[in-house]
Order: sequence, then C-alpha cells, then structure tokens
Amino acid sequence: MELFIYLFAALFSVINPIGTVPIFVGLTMDDDKKERSRISLWTAINVFIILIISFFFGEYVLSFFGISIEALRIAGGIIIATSGFSLLTGNFNKKRGVNKKVENDAQRRNDIALTPLAIPMLAGPGSISLLIAFYHEHQNTSDIIISILAILAVAIAIFVTLRSAHFLAKLLGASGIVAISRIVGFIVIAIGVQYIISSIITIVETNFMK
Repeated sequence: MELFIYLFAALFSVINPIGTVPIFVGLTMDDDKKERSRISLWTAINVFIILIISFFFGEYVLSFFGISIEALRIAGGIIIATSGFSLLTGNFNKKRGVNKKVENDAQRRNDIALTPLAIPMLAGPGSISLLIAFYHEHQNTSDIIISILAILAVAIAIFVTLRSAHFLAKLLGASGIVAISRIVGFIVIAIGVQYIISSIITIVETNFMK
C-alpha cells in the first residue's frame, strides 16, 4: 500500500493534471459535453499507454544509448525540481511545452487527446524519467503489479480532472488553480531533490566507499 501511495502521489504531483485545467478549457471551449468527455477519456488512455511503455521499456532505451540509471535520476530530478520551482513561484509555462503553432493546430483539429494533451503536457520528461528510475528499483512481480495499478489510478485521476475541468475552472477560479499548483509545486521540488540526493549517495557509495 505504501508503494502504491508513493508512486501515485509522485506521478500525480509531477504530471499535475490540475495545472492542465485552464489549457484543457481553452482547447475544448467550443466542444459539447459529450466531446469533452471523449477527449478526457482518450487523453487518460494515451497517458496510461505512454507511462506503461516508459515504465517497462525505458531502461532498455537508456542501455542502448549508454546512459546510466543514476545519470537519468539526476537529470530527471533536475527537470522535476525545475518544474516544481516554476509552479511554486507562479512562473510555470502555461503552454507546458506547447508553442503557438501547435496550439493553433490543436484548436483546428477535432482530436487533441494525444497531442498536445497527453504528450507533452501531461506525460512529459519528468514523469517518464521518474518511472524509468522507479522500475530499476522495483522489478519483482508484486511491485510491478502495484506500480501498474498506481499508473492506472493516475490515469483515472486525469480523466476525472479533465472531465470536470470546466466545472473546476468555474469553481476554483484562476487564483484557486494557482494556489493548488503552488502547493503541488513544493511537493514536486521535494521529489526532484530527493532523486538527486539518492543518486549522489549511490554514486559515492559505489565509487568511493569500496
């Protein structure tokens, strides 16, 4: 249960679907309720697929390019901490990796569930690197099952959040969303710093304490 809660909280904080609410509202402003539900569902499904692929096959990609898991953890920690700092200070890029050309293209297309919503806005480098590092440390069957359930729970949370995006935007308002994002930002910074510290300790123990 602790493993489930840890991975769910870490992924949810890094992905931060609540921070995507204003973008989702803007991109689906002209859609009806049924279409918004469909986009929400397929966005969650796409995120789930991307995260599962990252979880199981990300480490092999690293091996192919000769990247150590500790290098990934430090790089991921920096990305995660930087994103969290931006959330905390209110300077987070509202486009979340989406430039004006992509945004305009998304508004012209009917299906925005895969891009830009699922990637890069939700399943970004922070969540992908987090999962790759997590898989490296939890490879027994029970841990893998729990991890899959945690990823599924995050996908469900994304669906519920996006499905309620227009309601949340009205209920919380801009200031409410900013407040929640800043709280999440603090948690994200802590996760990123912990990844960096753990990696440095492992490197020191492996290379200098033999």
